[in-house]
Amino acid sequence: MIIVRLSGGLGNQMFQYAAGYALSVYHNVSLFLDVNDFAEHKWHNGFGLERIFSCPVKRADRKNVHTLLGWQSWKPIRNRIALPSWRFLRNRRLIVEPGFHYWPGIFNVTNPCYLIGYWQSERYFATVEKAIRVIFTFRQPLSHHNQEIAYKISEVNTVSLHVRRGDYAGNLQIFVKHGLCPASYYEKAVEYIRQRVPEPHFFVFSDDMDWVKKNLRIAGSVYYVDCNRGPESYNDMRLMSMCRHHIIANSTFSWWGAWLNPVKTKIVVAPKRWFHDCSTDTRDLFPEGWITL
Repeated sequence: MIIVRLSGGLGNQMFQYAAGYALSVYHNVSLFLDVNDFAEHKWHNGFGLERIFSCPVKRADRKNVHTLLGWQSWKPIRNRIALPSWRFLRNRRLIVEPGFHYWPGIFNVTNPCYLIGYWQSERYFATVEKAIRVIFTFRQPLSHHNQEIAYKISEVNTVSLHVRRGDYAGNLQIFVKHGLCPASYYEKAVEYIRQRVPEPHFFVFSDDMDWVKKNLRIAGSVYYVDCNRGPESYNDMRLMSMCRHHIIANSTFSWWGAWLNPVKTKIVVAPKRWFHDCSTDTRDLFPEGWITL
């Protein structure tokens, strides 16, 4: 049995699920999701995998977690011993991601285990890529308006461009960690695309479209996608994945929007500075062939 603690927004949940799924396939055991943290924290739109995708979900209850971790299943203790300075106390079944970069030791982990981390690298699930693409197939049909946008996307040489601000701009603690992609990044990315893609049509996605329209000057054909809000915001990721090329933000949401596009010849431009703190090792975050500016 593999249990993965899920936390954060939709993109983070997808990374956590994918890593846990790959490990469960490796050991030929069931994957369980611990979603109990969503009862206490209001991350974006809550636990979304089960509602949005065609993925099998088995929920781990508190009894499952206690059976696996014993006294360390109590959340305050678990959070404390997840810190690097307390790792000597950890139950051998409690596996905490050691850093942001890819950790090859994950496949040396014995079954059963409980995973804590973000696991933000394609390398964690590269062995099951085809299955992950099927698992992250969107469950619900597109609304009429989104169908119209999808048709527009299919007719031209489309480039998704994602600007994330929202909590990055509105929460000081989050801003200090993540920072914001400046307008200069998008200007460079648009120019990079223009030099390589004939007649690009930019489809812009953002949680702060007013800021985008006031601050980003994108010459040529631009379509602002501003119809998916709240629980329906996942459809932006869906529409992004239908585009031929991508300019992503420092956001796992648009990372997955680009990754879910299966076309091998796609161009994906990503910000080299993913975090405000440049010391974080992000070398394994970007799949081979993605461009960082």
